[in-house]
Amino acid sequence: MIPIILSGGSGTRLWPLSRRSFPKQYLSIKKDKKNSLLQNTFLRLKNFKGIKNPIIICNEEHRFIVAEQMRSINVDPNAILLEPFGRNTAPAIALSALKVLEKNKDDLILILSADHEIENTTLFLEAINKAKTYAEKGRIVTFGILP
Repeated sequence: MIPIILSGGSGTRLWPLSRRSFPKQYLSIKKDKKNSLLQNTFLRLKNFKGIKNPIIICNEEHRFIVAEQMRSINVDPNAILLEPFGRNTAPAIALSALKVLEKNKDDLILILSADHEIENTTLFLEAINKAKTYAEKGRIVTFGILP
């Protein structure tokens, strides 16, 4: 399974902490945590069996931030795909799926947002594992939460 991490936010919703040059997904929003939301997105998967290094999609202005944050947690992304400007979620997912197909048509993909804070990692991984059984049968599985 290859995680696809969508990290293309514009930095406008959590101002003044977040800004266009450093959106919230690159911040550590909890005082007791040293890792950013982006880093935590991958780290919460580290014990999931069969997980591969991620493909990360980000604004081309943030490529060095993404590369450095992944390097600092010893993760070598499969790819960092650069958006010249945001085009929303569907095109980013389509592009990443095409990238996965270049190398291995049998890999499952797991689409993740880089700016989520998930407290209960155990339940999160259980949900992914349950979804994996359906995906292996050719199903598309989506997750959602109550707003």
